[in-house]
Amino acid sequence: MHALVATVVHHPEDARILHRQIRALLDAGHTVTYVAPFRECGVTPWSELRSVDVPRASGRERLSALRAARAVLAEHAPKADLLLFHDPELLLALPAERPVTVWDVHEDTAAAVLTKPWVPRPARRPLGMLVRSFERRAERRMKLLLAEEGYRDRFRRPHPVVPNTTDVPDSPTRLPGDDRVVYLGHVSLARGAREMVELGRLLQPHGVRLEIIGGADAGVRPLLREAQQEDALTWYGFVPNDRALRMCAGAMAGISLLHDTPNYRHSMPTKVVEYMAHGLPVVTSPSPVAVRLVTERPEGPAGLVVPFQDPAAAADAVLRLRAEEGLRGRLARTGHRIAQTSYHWPVQARAFVKQLEEWVDEAGGPTPRIPRQRSDERAPASEGDHTYLA
Repeated sequence: MHALVATVVHHPEDARILHRQIRALLDAGHTVTYVAPFRECGVTPWSELRSVDVPRASGRERLSALRAARAVLAEHAPKADLLLFHDPELLLALPAERPVTVWDVHEDTAAAVLTKPWVPRPARRPLGMLVRSFERRAERRMKLLLAEEGYRDRFRRPHPVVPNTTDVPDSPTRLPGDDRVVYLGHVSLARGAREMVELGRLLQPHGVRLEIIGGADAGVRPLLREAQQEDALTWYGFVPNDRALRMCAGAMAGISLLHDTPNYRHSMPTKVVEYMAHGLPVVTSPSPVAVRLVTERPEGPAGLVVPFQDPAAAADAVLRLRAEEGLRGRLARTGHRIAQTSYHWPVQARAFVKQLEEWVDEAGGPTPRIPRQRSDERAPASEGDHTYLA
């Protein structure tokens, strides 16, 4: 089948979209047209994909991106068997003529709005209620995939869950070291930006380096740059997921200091699973799902839990891991075992592709079409290394 995959919000090399879902579709023999902000993010698309560039929607500057996306989807959707989109914003840009349409629900958008710095505070709750109404309408008009079991209660009907798991190697490439800790993922205030900066400063005198791998909200970039200038941490900016995971290997611990916000109370932090998969002990704040994953599994603990918004406690946990080599080795082995048995992506990949194929079959099956050459429409100019330094 021919799948049209679209995002205007996420980075084109988003791990869930590109490295997991699109990769799974391609490996299953399907063709993919990928609509994403390639040029704006400095990304050269995979040669296996048909790519269409669109502007990126960020902050309050979203209308022009949505107008462009609407035009692109109107052109390409009628030629596809499936439209898989990843942003709630694209609910406003769907064309009237389209194939089987699937919204991949990444987060609790209504709850997330409460922490978005670009949304004026007085507008956050009303906007959250509006989002809920859009969700109910979407449920009646299209198919939904959910990234979390905890999202089921938001909807009236049952929907399949495709969790954010990861590829788990047979064994970690390196044992956990004793001189650096890592954070992998997007950086925002609600994800612990201020706490990580303070953590880096607290660890600096002990010779332990904090490395932050991921893009950041505009409001926290100056905070990270200032800390980097002080030599309190290293911020790499966005790095494609496969390379970022290689960078994490051998660290003493992986850090997750999410705040206690509605959006995170029932979400599994993907970064925690990725740390475990690559043999890193975890230091996490006590969001309920993270606690269950890290300390309440029958296999044993995979990390240490610290209070919310307490960088001193996080520093103490890191220094304990540094002092106790046996502890960090045990936590690393247990975490890898949990990830390998319960969170290996290829198992989910087969179910994901099968579900999309079934929905297309129910609608009449893929439309036979003559293969055509790949379009280089609005191809990005940048080439080479895809690491984005801060």
